Amino acid sequence: MRARIFLPPKSAMQSGLARTHRWVLQYEPERAKIRDPLMGWTGSDDMRQQIRLTFETREAAIAYAEAEGIPYDVEIPSARIKKPKSYADNFRAGRKENWTH
Repeated sequence: MRARIFLPPKSAMQSGLARTHRWVLQYEPERAKIRDPLMGWTGSDDMRQQIRLTFETREAAIAYAEAEGIPYDVEIPSARIKKPKSYADNFRAGRKENWTH
């Protein structure tokens, strides 16, 4: 069963970057989910997909996977671009967009 090592993206429910600086090792699903014909619920007998390990560095996650003999894929994140914003820019004389309010 393969594992995935990645940096989690920031949550859509917050503007901060909390919990995005630690590397995560998570197993990929081994089988498809099972749909219960009576109730329509989905379930799985694959317990490994519930495991989510966090590490301080990518190297620590890779070392753990190699020590345990777990095949893994590393996903390198793209650079996060933080564009500084200012409220005063809404009233700038040379702004390109039209005022909409």
